[in-house]
Amino acid sequence: MNLVRRIFPTVMPFVCAATLMTILAAQSDDTTLVYPKAKTVNQIDDYHGVKVADPYRWLEDTDSADTQAWVEAENKLTFGYLDQIPYRDAIRDRLIKLWNYERFTAPELEGGRYFYEHNNGLQNQNVLLVADSLGAEPRVLLDPNTLSSDGTVALAGRAITDDGKLMAYGTETSGSDWMEWHVRDVDSGKDLPDLLKWVKFSGASWTKDDKGFFYSRYDEPKGTALREANYFQKLYYHRLGTPQLEDKLIYERPDNKELGFQGYVTDDGRYLIITVWQGTSPKNRLYYKDLTRANSPVVKLLDDFDAQYSFVDNDGPVFWMQTDLNAPRQRLMAIDIRHPERSNWKTIVPQGADKLEGSNAVDNQFLLTYLKDAKTEVRVYSLKGKFVRNVDLPGIGTAAGFAGKRKNKETFYAFTSFISPTTIYRYDPEAGTSSVFRQPKVDFDPARYETKQVFYNSKDGTRVPMFLTYKKGLQLDGQNPTLLYAYGGFDVSLTPFFSVPNLVWLEMGGIYAQPNLRGGGEYGEEWHLAGTMGHKQNVFDDFIAAAQWLIDNKYTSTPKLAIRGASNGGLLIGAALTQRPDLFGAALPEVGVMDMLRFQKFTIGWAWTSDYGSSDNAEDFKWLYAYSPLHNLKPGTKYPPTMISTADHDDRVVPGHSFKFAATMQADQAGPAPVLIRIETKAGHGGGKPISKIIDETADEWAFVARNLNMDVALR
Repeated sequence: MNLVRRIFPTVMPFVCAATLMTILAAQSDDTTLVYPKAKTVNQIDDYHGVKVADPYRWLEDTDSADTQAWVEAENKLTFGYLDQIPYRDAIRDRLIKLWNYERFTAPELEGGRYFYEHNNGLQNQNVLLVADSLGAEPRVLLDPNTLSSDGTVALAGRAITDDGKLMAYGTETSGSDWMEWHVRDVDSGKDLPDLLKWVKFSGASWTKDDKGFFYSRYDEPKGTALREANYFQKLYYHRLGTPQLEDKLIYERPDNKELGFQGYVTDDGRYLIITVWQGTSPKNRLYYKDLTRANSPVVKLLDDFDAQYSFVDNDGPVFWMQTDLNAPRQRLMAIDIRHPERSNWKTIVPQGADKLEGSNAVDNQFLLTYLKDAKTEVRVYSLKGKFVRNVDLPGIGTAAGFAGKRKNKETFYAFTSFISPTTIYRYDPEAGTSSVFRQPKVDFDPARYETKQVFYNSKDGTRVPMFLTYKKGLQLDGQNPTLLYAYGGFDVSLTPFFSVPNLVWLEMGGIYAQPNLRGGGEYGEEWHLAGTMGHKQNVFDDFIAAAQWLIDNKYTSTPKLAIRGASNGGLLIGAALTQRPDLFGAALPEVGVMDMLRFQKFTIGWAWTSDYGSSDNAEDFKWLYAYSPLHNLKPGTKYPPTMISTADHDDRVVPGHSFKFAATMQADQAGPAPVLIRIETKAGHGGGKPISKIIDETADEWAFVARNLNMDVALR
């Protein structure tokens, strides 16, 4: 389970109607900015004999009066700067126009009913619809936009009973990872009295009698809920109509505070599958409980924590699993729990040349999703492992979905690419055919643009792929504004995706570049591990090599090159900035992990040590200190124009990371380039963020980049 989710923030340029106007970007040689005064404290920490100063430690306390005053002053400076950019409003207007199109998610089929999300264009949150048949007119089941006046309450998860009559659903407020779970009657659209609190990193799964569901939660925090470390998750069963205090504890591990649990009831209702995760490592344990027997024990089927095991489905006591055990690009196997010895395990579909990304069983067939050089291919196999056919996808891009039950005769998937909006398809497994279920229409001409994939060599000679998207007829003269976006961590695969912000960037004449760095999951576990722990520098080398390749091949040049990343990608931008401040023309680090010596002390930060290591360990400290963005800023350095972004309710990567990085970078900046921080209110790490806030944030970022790359911003 990846707890650090990738944020897909991409914003791009545009052109509005019949007339074309060109606005020359203002030059960035303004009067030197006067940064808010940030006090320093005499905080010195001893890490295995190394003394490390932390003069802005006080900024970790986001609730203090001093921090609030600093935040207010920084936002005043930032928005004052942005207010002077003449084309910022035009960028926002184009974003609004492009975003105003209908969008859908792939339907979920339960009890003969179809549940899917819809957005009419500019709604802050998607609306959940239900239809009694595929061709029936859907009705609104849940509209999160009615749950708050500003769109900051989001639907964060749902689970529907087999008969399609009840829905458990989770909501998140102001971007926090904390969820509250409710139960809604599908026919009446009214909520039952059930309310579950202090849920985080958990879904829900109903028993087949529809009397209750399994979920996981933490104890109520004793300190600050947005900063306190999250330990000792517990798995519970909630019986409908009873208070949360009476929920039955199914499983806990008081001997290991880091273990988390995800409960899933098999489609036949016989077993509770318990996926046991520890941090963000792809490795996990897998237990089960026989639900046909009262008070049956939890059986530790896979307890070695030696590989990733994903439960796919079961045929009675035979469990089908996707795993990377002895197969770094993953395979499909079967375990008969009556004879669970490893010598009895059977491979159904062996590892191939491409990464097996996901497995589903629908219509008594396996639908397996693969990544071939970070592009999706879907292949159909029989339950015996015989290849049947490829799914004929609409093009080169990303396909996601194919969910359902083995008895289902249909499934749905979403397909997207850099220049194709997400279209929902219905797939008939027996016939092997796809048909359009919902296809959006966007005020954008994809025929004017093209995407290609290139390969370049990193510092150590490793071959790395990169997608490039731009207007046809591009001139390789080194003068093209370019946005380089990447992630590189936690086994996350960064594949083609449609983004209104990126469209605006493309319309502004920009190139969008997306490399697939080590640390990600594009080529399997070996690729992931090559960018973790003591090998994390490979990720930064891959990114810097991508920038250098774009410059060497005349796509762009340093004054025209902007870099962007979020979360672990924000760490990437911070590290790239500190290691090669001379290479980039502008930088947008978002909600980044900037203090690599203290990240494990807040909320779920401890879970990232599987990728990063921990400063509590002497060996890990050496490499963390060597690249930690906060600790590698140097006084007297000329840093490129930088706008850091964070949010006051981010309880994934607490805002203290960005606060301390911004204060330090402003103090160290020796050049004239601006170093700003934009601090969003009533928002978190990115999940559930209202569209209105995303549009404002994107307009600000694109305006900042355009000004500092001296772009001619063409809007039609």
